[in-house]
Amino acid sequence: MGFFVYDDVRAIRVDDRVLAHLQVVVIDKLRRQEKFVLNLNNGRGLVTMWLNAYTPMQFVYEGNRPPRINTAWIELLAGEAGLTGVLEILPEPPELQHAVDAQPAGTPVAAAPSPELHGRG
Repeated sequence: MGFFVYDDVRAIRVDDRVLAHLQVVVIDKLRRQEKFVLNLNNGRGLVTMWLNAYTPMQFVYEGNRPPRINTAWIELLAGEAGLTGVLEILPEPPELQHAVDAQPAGTPVAAAPSPELHGRG
């Protein structure tokens, strides 16, 4: 368990794996000069924080190994934050492996069957 430290005074305990994914999304959004809300549960209730490029914050890890990043989770968190303006923890989806990545080099990727081929079009 690590900590997200907001405004140098508020430390909220967050699982290292969750914290690593939050860090990727937060830094990416701030790098683009986006301003947004971050909602985290501090164990007693919901804490809502306004983040911008000038907000002092730290990502403090207690574990000794960096967690593996699940790009599907990053995309889910960033996508929802982009739609609503609020970044909050969502359940981690299974990692996606693109069909092209799973195929040996030179193997054609099959397209999904067209509805017209099955008499539904």
